[in-house]
Amino acid sequence: MLMRFGVSMPEELIDAFDKSIKNKGYHTRSEAIRDIIRDYLVEGEWECETGEVIGTVTIVYNHEVRELANTLTSLQHSHQSSIVCTTHVHLDKHNCLEVIIVRGSADQVRIIADKLISTKGVKHGKLVCTTTGLNLA
Repeated sequence: MLMRFGVSMPEELIDAFDKSIKNKGYHTRSEAIRDIIRDYLVEGEWECETGEVIGTVTIVYNHEVRELANTLTSLQHSHQSSIVCTTHVHLDKHNCLEVIIVRGSADQVRIIADKLISTKGVKHGKLVCTTTGLNLA
């Protein structure tokens, strides 16, 4: 069942919102607002730290750094019950990108992500938090 509700906001804000959602390909404000609300709810799942969450950890590193690949693999093996899968991509002759899908409590996923991202030799890393979808309509 869909419900309607009204929102009051300054004209400048709604104009900026309309421009932004048009650039992102939304056809209506309702579509955009639904996605914004879902994103807000997903953030809430991560903040309350109850239940299971899922996320991706993306790291970029030079595979020629001594023992780095082995260290990253060992870290992943030590958390094998939380790591769903890993995708490894060769970016060029020296650099690799890995995307690691991690599932568990929010705290547990953050700890794993922090360990991977802070490993000496990792050039860049980022945790993207999402949801299992069980709590969203």
